[in-house]
Amino acid sequence: MPLGALSPHTLYALLRLRSEVFVVEQRCVFQDMDGADADCLHLLCEVPDGRLLASARLVPAGLKYAEASIGRVVSDPAARPLKLGHALMGEAVRQLLQLWGPQPIRIGAQAHLQHFYQRHGFVTVGDPYDEDGIAHVEMLRPSAP
Repeated sequence: MPLGALSPHTLYALLRLRSEVFVVEQRCVFQDMDGADADCLHLLCEVPDGRLLASARLVPAGLKYAEASIGRVVSDPAARPLKLGHALMGEAVRQLLQLWGPQPIRIGAQAHLQHFYQRHGFVTVGDPYDEDGIAHVEMLRPSAP
């Protein structure tokens, strides 16, 4: 959903979850609110009581990369035993392609998660690089034939 469609409660939960994982858990000081959220769509996995368990943002082509992208993929540490990550990533790919049509998808993945993203059709296309003190690699999911 677009950023403007999120309720204040949901927006707070989203930013809190991203901060909890990307800043506190990963001990990485970086500017999460990078100015791109307003131009992205946000995929949320909430339970009926309103708790946010996981999220990802769908990034249109030309905003972060020439290709469309999926970023800020995150799950609540307490919810990780539910293994929502694969369902979330599968749905993110499905929705991105449904919204914007068949196309390649490029991501900047944390290097230790390459195998996770490979299970969703992504292949590593570059050498590791440092982003905010964490090793990353670019990965590309080619457009379906």
